[in-house]
Amino acid sequence: MNYVIDTHTHTVASGHAYNTLLENIKYASDNGIEVLAATDHGPKMPGGPHIFYFSNLKVLPRQIYGVTLLKGCEANIIDFNGNLDIPDRLQKKMDIIIASLHDVCIEPGSREKNTNALIAAMKNPYVDIIGHCGNPAFPIYEEEVVKAAKEYKVLIEINNSSLPESGSRAGSLETCKKVARLCREYGVSITIGSDAHSCFQIGKFEHAHKLLMEVEMPEELIMNTKSGKILRYLKNKGKLEDLQLD
Repeated sequence: MNYVIDTHTHTVASGHAYNTLLENIKYASDNGIEVLAATDHGPKMPGGPHIFYFSNLKVLPRQIYGVTLLKGCEANIIDFNGNLDIPDRLQKKMDIIIASLHDVCIEPGSREKNTNALIAAMKNPYVDIIGHCGNPAFPIYEEEVVKAAKEYKVLIEINNSSLPESGSRAGSLETCKKVARLCREYGVSITIGSDAHSCFQIGKFEHAHKLLMEVEMPEELIMNTKSGKILRYLKNKGKLEDLQLD
């Protein structure tokens, strides 16, 4: 299966990543990625960018090195009501928003509280993706989350960096498999994110691909296989007004 979209990448602006935006885009261009989402951490992440960084993304062109750039954010869910660390006025201007739980931004709660936080975030019309929901630090009721994703038309991320035991969130694999199987069962679209913190990770989905093949995820539910899938999804949500699709 060919993947041409990466919906989760970071630059030096995130504070603990190692390449610039142009370096990321050039690497993506050289390695077959047609659509790249720049999703630096929201400002509540220690070392993260100031809010002005996100308000000024408008200065960037839509196409760079032949890659369609999505100007976004991995926003931090900061309470169990699903509120984000990006104000509404900026959320409206983002091309793409991932909402994620990070234990440096919110103390993990009970399974019920964590589930409520994700579902509440999904009710936000500007949230497009729920990030790395297999994180064992934040146990959830997986079926409730997947059913809510279907109801609110939000994508579930299969985060490649979470899956190996040496990865960012060791112990995520079994929950991610369960979530993926539920997405297949309920017909919920997923997106693969590299969660790249260096350009060399962009478009590297070997662990996520293996998982998706194991659970027999149908290609029509995988957003990364054709650029038009993610772009139409976002346009249907009222985003990417400047972009014309065939």
